[in-house]
Amino acid sequence: MIRKHKKYSKPRKPFEKKRIEEENELIRKYGLKSKREIWKANAQVTKMRSRAKDLIQADNEEREKFFNKLKKSGFKVNSTSDVLALTKEDYLNRRLQTVVFKRSLANSPKMARQMITHKNVLVEGRVVSSPSYIVPLDLEDKIKLKKIFIKNTEKEIAIANG
Repeated sequence: MIRKHKKYSKPRKPFEKKRIEEENELIRKYGLKSKREIWKANAQVTKMRSRAKDLIQADNEEREKFFNKLKKSGFKVNSTSDVLALTKEDYLNRRLQTVVFKRSLANSPKMARQMITHKNVLVEGRVVSSPSYIVPLDLEDKIKLKKIFIKNTEKEIAIANG
């Protein structure tokens, strides 16, 4: 049996008012399910930052390889300082859920999440059912809705307009 490890860490102070208000705002803005998703995003950004710190003393080839990997994922980085300046919001903007909403395929982030979990979103012709999928730049314009879902949405809009 493979042992699963946590991909995040909880905040040290569980009842810090300022942090809780910030997290609630992020949940509303990005349509997240729980604060755990914010903590996971924060852990991923921390991992990227620590990797960038480790690569400060490495040769340019390794650094460029790391920067190119981040650029393909959609992060705007050209130097180590850019990687160190990344925030959890930069990471949350690259999630499939946010990209579907920003491309106007859904009316709200929560609707985008529902469409993804109900397997109505295709990325390059394949169903992706994880709202936390990080969309690479080259696949961003290849996101589509299933045809069945589009027809149902048009009917709902026609009924609402009367």
